Amino acid sequence: MTTEAVPTGSVQTGSVQTGSVQTGTVPTPVTGPAAPGESPEAVRERVAALLSRSRARSSGLTDLDDADMQAQHSPLMSPLVWDLAHIGSMEELWLVRDVGGREPLRPEIDGLYDAFQHTRSSRVTLPLLTPAEAREYVDEVRDKALDALHRSPLRGRAIEADGFAFGMIVQHEQQHDETMLATHQLREGAPLLHAPAPPAAAQAVDAAAETHVPAGPFEMGTSTEPWALDNERPAHTVDLPAYVIETYPVTNARFAAFVEAGGYDDPRWWTGPGWAARVAEDLTAPRFWTRDADGTWWRRRFGVVEPVPGDEPVQHVTFHEAQAFARWAGKRLPTEAEWEKAARYDPATGRSRRYPWGDDDPTPERANLGQRHLQPAPAGAYPAGASALGVQQLVGDVWEWCDSGWEPYPGFSVFPYPEYSQVFFGGDYRVLRGGSFGTDPSAIRATFRNWDHPVRRQIFSGFRLARDASPADGR
Repeated sequence: MTTEAVPTGSVQTGSVQTGSVQTGTVPTPVTGPAAPGESPEAVRERVAALLSRSRARSSGLTDLDDADMQAQHSPLMSPLVWDLAHIGSMEELWLVRDVGGREPLRPEIDGLYDAFQHTRSSRVTLPLLTPAEAREYVDEVRDKALDALHRSPLRGRAIEADGFAFGMIVQHEQQHDETMLATHQLREGAPLLHAPAPPAAAQAVDAAAETHVPAGPFEMGTSTEPWALDNERPAHTVDLPAYVIETYPVTNARFAAFVEAGGYDDPRWWTGPGWAARVAEDLTAPRFWTRDADGTWWRRRFGVVEPVPGDEPVQHVTFHEAQAFARWAGKRLPTEAEWEKAARYDPATGRSRRYPWGDDDPTPERANLGQRHLQPAPAGAYPAGASALGVQQLVGDVWEWCDSGWEPYPGFSVFPYPEYSQVFFGGDYRVLRGGSFGTDPSAIRATFRNWDHPVRRQIFSGFRLARDASPADGR
């Protein structure tokens, strides 16, 4: 995702110890974005809690020595110290200067932290704030942002109504926190992040199980979600033929079968661009996978090398790898509309839900979110999060590639500025949906849209399969 362009993809961090960030050990309440119809007082309380949670996570992910903070761990990612100060820069721009009406704190650094002025690979060469300066800066910004929250009526101007500007900044910080989490995954060296394992599956499941989705219209997108971003708007009717979608994301064991069957060596399963990317990058398995002489698959996860768990959703795969697997399996990737209908449509009422399980906030029983665990949960681990149609793990665990380009909805309108969505429409971007284990509950909902280049796989990306319905389906 182009999270840098988002003044809007994410984790509760727990107790922090020098050189070791313990995540998921503090009982922080799990809350999502503001709901339709909340009073200004309720929105104010929610915003304060979410701002606190996002800053705790940012602090945990950046409680490192200066060398780690200032290093560029991959040319795909910014130095962590850039991300931290950029979080403060965006918060100052929107909450301190715009909503609060205050004079700029550090106008001379605006350009350094403008994501459109500098590529990620070049940021390490910039005269950035030191880690100590960056921490001092974000603390000063936060003090003034909280004052703006206290003074704002959370009504009137569109940017302030229902706390939109504050929700946008909560989401922006959490999205950069997920980006920083991906940087930690790319970092070499001893583990710095720790969290408990996810829950086991509630019962044995068929990892290739399918769910029939009936033909007909549904409401896609939203016009009522207070903190929805411009690309999620407006709500519009989409009429789809019947189709079948898999109940769970594709697991490591299933993907390993594709690898072992020679899937990476057979151009029949790949599109032209996909095969060219596979050859150019010499792709032979998901990123961070290796196989020993005995044929056992291993992975590196935040500095820990461990056997690949067969029942977890596969992650760190490109759109092209996902599409090749789908062809090999005789299926396809779902479109974005198919993914959203499976996640939101309730056949009993005909309405679209905020989340697969309903309209209530995410909880630990419903989805693997908030960096409570540093890995996806096994297929079947969250039956309480199933959609009305019975599709599971649509939110959390892994971002899911969809076979749709990044385009605006009919009636799209830029808000609050074109660099969030509009400038990215078109091109080769592909849509991802649902969030990952690194996404915060405040930064995800069933209408949320993510996007990235089809060759990206440092992100926590996986997929599930779909196919056209046959006459026998749905009986």
